[in-house]
Amino acid sequence: MTDMKVSKDIAYIGANDYKIKLFESQYELEKGMAYNSYLIKDEKNAILDTIDENVTDKWLENLEKELNGEKPDYLVISHLEPDHAYNIGLVAEKYPEMKIVGNQITFNMLQNFFKIENLAERKVVVMEGDVLDLGKHKLQFIMAPMIHWPEVMMSYEQTEKILFSADAFGKFGTTDADEDWDCEARRYYFGIVGKYGMQVQNILKKVASLDVKMICPLHGPILKENLGYYINKYDIWSSYKPEEEGIMIAVASIHGNTMKAAKKLEEILKNTVKEKVVLVDLAREDWAESVEDAFRYSKLILMASSYNMGVFPPMEYFLNHLKDRNYQNRKIAIIENGSWAPSAAKCMKNIIEDMKNIELVDNVITIKSTMSEKNIQEFENLAKKI
Repeated sequence: MTDMKVSKDIAYIGANDYKIKLFESQYELEKGMAYNSYLIKDEKNAILDTIDENVTDKWLENLEKELNGEKPDYLVISHLEPDHAYNIGLVAEKYPEMKIVGNQITFNMLQNFFKIENLAERKVVVMEGDVLDLGKHKLQFIMAPMIHWPEVMMSYEQTEKILFSADAFGKFGTTDADEDWDCEARRYYFGIVGKYGMQVQNILKKVASLDVKMICPLHGPILKENLGYYINKYDIWSSYKPEEEGIMIAVASIHGNTMKAAKKLEEILKNTVKEKVVLVDLAREDWAESVEDAFRYSKLILMASSYNMGVFPPMEYFLNHLKDRNYQNRKIAIIENGSWAPSAAKCMKNIIEDMKNIELVDNVITIKSTMSEKNIQEFENLAKKI
């Protein structure tokens, strides 16, 4: 991010990590990660969150440059996850007169991470709707529990109408990554926040009552235009509605025969339906990308090999990730492969049974080792049904 100013009085003091390859040790990153932090300069100066360990030096450099010899009066803690909170102890020690702002759950958890001198005298406990007066700027606090930790809160700056949204509206990638927002924001949302759709819906209702001109998340770019577009995406994602009509074929193939059948099915579907058709190799593609696609489209076809009287693990792994994120409101068809005792369908059904509002297409299709002419006819019938 070349422009270090959010506005005349609000500076961006975050940093990009171009070297990181795995976020939270599980999400693959092709274009690094942004860790955002902000400084409001006013009669009272307020830091909004710190930053990840790996970019500490850059954050301190940015902070000191923007303070320009002044001291911070407040540190506002939106979220205690270490990628945003690592430097709380460091900055609290560096500026011993600085007050620390958080809600009661923040301070209950803070002691698990840091031992801060004179915390009882320094802490400012805020609740829903409380306002921190900095002078011209005033921060109104909005509790956002379980998006995606219990202590999370957002701040609405009333004068410039800026929503500091914590992890919400964030995305993978650095602030200067040349890419569309949607894909990496969707992957980020369903990977990290997706389980908590009800809580996101609750916060969207709160945000709807505010006049928001800009959204400053803790990851990804600052959102300054077309805010209704981003808010609408969050509404769709958090209500578990399909984002677009389409069919995802999710394939877990061991030796390639199930994949050959999947490609034939893909061909038949593309010649039969008007919707978009996407084929995903669960054994080789990024699992978080696969989860993202499953939530994106309205229909899902599962094709998997049997394995050890169960299902080939990439499929089980994928379905458990969907279940953990409350996958629902979709139509699903099942195709299994097995050489002597097909077992994949039963295993897949056992996981799907725990999902809400799933319409299972009748008649599991079974492939016996390699695709047959009978299977091709079954694929053609499935294409008409789905």
